[in-house]
Amino acid sequence: MSEGGLDGPPQPVERLSVDGVETYLRCPRRYEFAHVHDLESAGENGGADRVDLLRRAICGAFQTGKTTDDALLEASRTTLSEQWADHDERFHSRTQRRHERTVLEATLRAYVEEVGVDHAGGLERCVGGNVTMADVVGPGLTLSRTVSPTAAEESANPGSDGDPHPIEIEAEVDYVFRDGSSLVAARFVPTLAPLGLLRYRSRWEGDVAGQFVDHFDRESDVYDPAAVAALLETAVVLDGLRRLRDRLDLGGKTCRYVQIPLADRSRTSVNWVRESVETSLEIADLTDVYVDQHTYGLTHEHRNETVDGRLAAIVERIGAGEFDPTDRWDHVRRTACPDCGYAVCCQDHIASEVQFDG
Repeated sequence: MSEGGLDGPPQPVERLSVDGVETYLRCPRRYEFAHVHDLESAGENGGADRVDLLRRAICGAFQTGKTTDDALLEASRTTLSEQWADHDERFHSRTQRRHERTVLEATLRAYVEEVGVDHAGGLERCVGGNVTMADVVGPGLTLSRTVSPTAAEESANPGSDGDPHPIEIEAEVDYVFRDGSSLVAARFVPTLAPLGLLRYRSRWEGDVAGQFVDHFDRESDVYDPAAVAALLETAVVLDGLRRLRDRLDLGGKTCRYVQIPLADRSRTSVNWVRESVETSLEIADLTDVYVDQHTYGLTHEHRNETVDGRLAAIVERIGAGEFDPTDRWDHVRRTACPDCGYAVCCQDHIASEVQFDG
């Protein structure tokens, strides 16, 4: 398959999602199938459907403007109840369906008690003047960053006029709130497991920087596309958040990004006798683990020159239609192919499976 796709040269790319960038990191060919040729692929949602139920319930509660724990919990439970009635996920029994509903309600309660009230107060501090709750509460609140081709990549993403075109990278967050002197973007995720090492470190220098650089070294055994994608996503979110802050005059000297897991069963305990569920949340702030202190000292903004440069390089490769996965094929084959819905039509995969001794 040609790098330009089925119809010849690559078409100019106007925008990308951070999810698309992560797909490209996992396997460039998978990105081509999914985002260039728009081929559908069935796969596990990894708890995404249930997270979406909670996302809409929590954002709906925020949109009411209520800030007390009882009012937030009641509003979110009401929305969850309405959605659950139409939720068509298949369960093996009514008992399981009832249990899953109980887990969702326990997660709502833990969220409201641990951070929901504080975040609601932070939202209230954002609203006023020309800023409405709809400006800072999703779901599906889009933040974006523009990447322009570098001088070394003038052939990347050529438009009809032959000149390289900038690409807008988009990331969705669920809400934005004030926390002291910071403006914070929050995104609900199923679990924090994809973050890997990032969950257990609080600075870029050291292990995180080494792992990030080694991931792109063809001679290295390090291969962690999920953690790398999280750092690239953080770069997009923080830049987009700065643009939102300046456009709406939201205030806040610094910008931060947190992920909140809503389907992590490792912190859930069940009392089957009383049919009760208790859970807690582990919230990940990705800002400090992303920020390069040297770059911060020069710009006084939460940036990372190494991550930002790699993001630009990846976006340029996508814009240039470079989808050959063979430079890291051993890793791609081992980690991406087993659960890839495109494996049956992927020439790279088929060629690696159908080999003859000669």
